Amino acid sequence: MKQLALLISLLAILGACQPKESAPPPANSATNSKKAPMQADADIEALLAKMTVEEKVGQMAQLTLDVITEGKDVYTSNEPLKLDADLVREAIVKYHVGSILNTANNRARSVETWREIVGSIQKVATEETRLGIPVIYGVDAIHGATYTAGATFFPQQIGQAATWNTQLVQQGAAICAYETRACAIPWNFSPVLDMGRDARFPRLWETFGESTYLTTQMGVAMVKGYEGPENNIGGPTAVASCLKHFLGYGTPNSGKDRTPATISNLELREKHMAPFKAAIDAGAHTIMINSGLINGLPVHASKRILTNLLKEELGFTGLVVTDWADVENLHSRDRVATTSKEAVKMAVNAGIDMAMIPYSYQFCTDLVALVNEGEVPMERIDDAVRRILVVKKKLGLFEAPSLPNFDYKDFASQEFQQAAYQTAVESMTLLKNNDNILPLKAGTNVAVIGPNGNSMRSLNGGWSYSWQGEKVEAFAGEYNTIFEAIKAANKGGNTSYIAGVAYKQDGKYWEDNVVDMQAAVQAARQADVVLLCLGENSYTEKPGDLHELALSDNQLQLAMEVAKAGKPIVLVLNEGRPRLIRRIEPLTKAVVQTYLPGNYGGNALAAVLFGQENFSGKLPYTYPMYGNTVLTYDHKPSENQNKMSGAYDYESDFAVQYPFGFGLSYTTYAYSGMKVNSANWASNGTLTISVTVKNTGKRAGKEVVQLYVGQEYGPISPDVRRLIGFEKVSLEAGASQEVQFTVAAQDLARLNAELQQVFTAGKYTFIAGLEKASATFEVKESQTYTQFDPVVY
Repeated sequence: MKQLALLISLLAILGACQPKESAPPPANSATNSKKAPMQADADIEALLAKMTVEEKVGQMAQLTLDVITEGKDVYTSNEPLKLDADLVREAIVKYHVGSILNTANNRARSVETWREIVGSIQKVATEETRLGIPVIYGVDAIHGATYTAGATFFPQQIGQAATWNTQLVQQGAAICAYETRACAIPWNFSPVLDMGRDARFPRLWETFGESTYLTTQMGVAMVKGYEGPENNIGGPTAVASCLKHFLGYGTPNSGKDRTPATISNLELREKHMAPFKAAIDAGAHTIMINSGLINGLPVHASKRILTNLLKEELGFTGLVVTDWADVENLHSRDRVATTSKEAVKMAVNAGIDMAMIPYSYQFCTDLVALVNEGEVPMERIDDAVRRILVVKKKLGLFEAPSLPNFDYKDFASQEFQQAAYQTAVESMTLLKNNDNILPLKAGTNVAVIGPNGNSMRSLNGGWSYSWQGEKVEAFAGEYNTIFEAIKAANKGGNTSYIAGVAYKQDGKYWEDNVVDMQAAVQAARQADVVLLCLGENSYTEKPGDLHELALSDNQLQLAMEVAKAGKPIVLVLNEGRPRLIRRIEPLTKAVVQTYLPGNYGGNALAAVLFGQENFSGKLPYTYPMYGNTVLTYDHKPSENQNKMSGAYDYESDFAVQYPFGFGLSYTTYAYSGMKVNSANWASNGTLTISVTVKNTGKRAGKEVVQLYVGQEYGPISPDVRRLIGFEKVSLEAGASQEVQFTVAAQDLARLNAELQQVFTAGKYTFIAGLEKASATFEVKESQTYTQFDPVVY
């Protein structure tokens, strides 16, 4: 009840910060435009009509902050940070640049510094340019205001997905929006709606995991949190969300970032598109594009994806922005454009509205020339600029370019910190607990061993105070590492820490050294229980590419040496993706997955390990056992042919370490009485499916009731099962609750080989826990399909 009360209280605070009308600018604000506020779309059209080609093109350009600061070059800024007035005027007055992004020197800034920087930029934009159009500032605030010192950090997206709690995700996004706006920054490059369907991918932890349905629900919740329930992004505590990276970014052939993908049109639509469509329907205002190639064509050059699919079919009316330097990449990396100028032509004509250039003005020069030469139609330019201006207007930037008249007194408040802690608690996933080794009792002699045992950097991951997260230790000293949190919770017991293996400070993120392995073994001998903290150092994007999915040789060796001490081992995994552990998992009594839980992850882990909180996290991905068996829960029947009827045993069983949706608790649950309200239904009908879940253990807990469907036959080989519903319920010991799901026929429609959306007649089996119930689907000929564009994207 305390947690429910806190949630209601926080939502009330944030709801009160979402006014129906934008807050007026401060009366004494020197950075606010003196122009009358725009009142209607006619104002946008009138402004567009006044703009020169150069002014329009400038609005389509986005620079990184280092370009306009004092420093030796465009890549480096002096400290303390200071804007260079001449460079600011060059960008804003001469080139009419419409957007700035990122931080400087790849490090976090104080709230006061952010306000000063953004305010100074807006002052030039609104007072020293002919039309006074404000700049739109954007950052990657993906698990809190990640470039702001003192901000509230939540678990990374993969950990938020593990909560299976959309309320917590929406609440966390609302807090992030509040604290980002407090810095005078109104645009957040989040959420990530890429599908985390390949354990090798270095950005898997930025996703909500492998399930299209789970990603869809979490993505919509995050958009509502950022933009407010009515998408009033002009409010002082809302930001414009940015869906990324459209489309198919998370599954490259090699598993490495920004490398080519081969994805069929059917796969793109069924597995990758749904989360974006739902978030667009939920009102998201901006979207960022996939940096990679699909079927040989860079997405930034694909008119079929950017215009035909995104803008026309999906009806997206917002702003489309590139990822980092991806227009130039069409020429320099992907080699589909023979010159940089041709790359600009390809991208803009394909449907790009704003280019993250981010260092050079060549984009502006080339695009002006292309317009004057008739190679890029003025209609395309006007469409792009109109989209940009509309977002700026909806954000209230014409009225309050920098900071709305609002008192951000709740920044990093106790309520916000408690919300981050609660999300971290509910993300913790118990994967093994032999002999009920957990929970631990206070007073136990605990040896914390491993490279992740005393590191705030590994708890937070990338995009934390800096891009790769390597600067975390400079900002996160007030929070507890795993060791510090365990020591505080283990009252009356001895808690020691020996690394055994440590990450190199000056090497690649994955490189580690043996530093004191024998000391670690000795510490294990003297302990009652060992917390073996293994996993990954912080990383993201290309620097996180892997050659080997298993944990490092040094970490595996550490586990095997520590096991020789003969003491029970609790393996604590702190990692952004599931690294292979099959060689050492049998040596452990318990396994806990913490993902990247953020600044409050140490405290949350200690609370569940010592039983102050109960585990309720569930895996948002399939944890692989072998490097050549990286599969997903919704695989095809042919992926599991072991012991099939017939003459052969193909030895291709679905061998995984832990299945999708799996997670243990300190209590137990039983499912019963599953039923559907009708044994037969038609393609225009709905079914109500109910199941009763009971807490059969001795303490309260939270259970994620997961509803799956299996289709007997289909025109395309059906997935063995698909997640189509979930609900997280709180149950006291001995209590039970009936959970109901409503399933529409549309939820079961699939694409066939001709890209027809087919309602296939036949038997469907619904599964929750160990319970099953079936219904037969009847199809009327007149309602069999919707036709989509059959051309492969």
